[in-house]
Amino acid sequence: MKVRKRTTALKLADYYMGRDREYRRELTPELRANARETVRRINRLLKRAGLLRQVSSGWRPAAINAAVPGAAKGSKHISCLAIDLEDRDGALDAWCLAHLDVLEDIGLWLEHPAATPDWCHLQTQPPRSGKRVFEP
Repeated sequence: MKVRKRTTALKLADYYMGRDREYRRELTPELRANARETVRRINRLLKRAGLLRQVSSGWRPAAINAAVPGAAKGSKHISCLAIDLEDRDGALDAWCLAHLDVLEDIGLWLEHPAATPDWCHLQTQPPRSGKRVFEP
């Protein structure tokens, strides 16, 4: 997959990845609201970090999620509460680990980078552990 550099803030279309058309019946008003909030928070984070990133996984309808190797059945991607951003150089993960106060301020939780080698997983709902940086 070729990664393009972002020059602007992420948009909902980036988050939906075209799935809003194919799976429009599954995309309820609640999910749309969750997606807007997720994108808003991620854009705040990226602005604070001074980094540009592309979505590698946004909203996942249940059928898409089931086809993703290792994805949990209850993935936050299904409910538009999570996003994966490309992070091949690890700069975003490193910035997040060094600025946990910013994650807290914005209301984001980070999946530990050891579990996400080429991407950064962030979510707007705390994991069961409640930890700001959590293990999958």
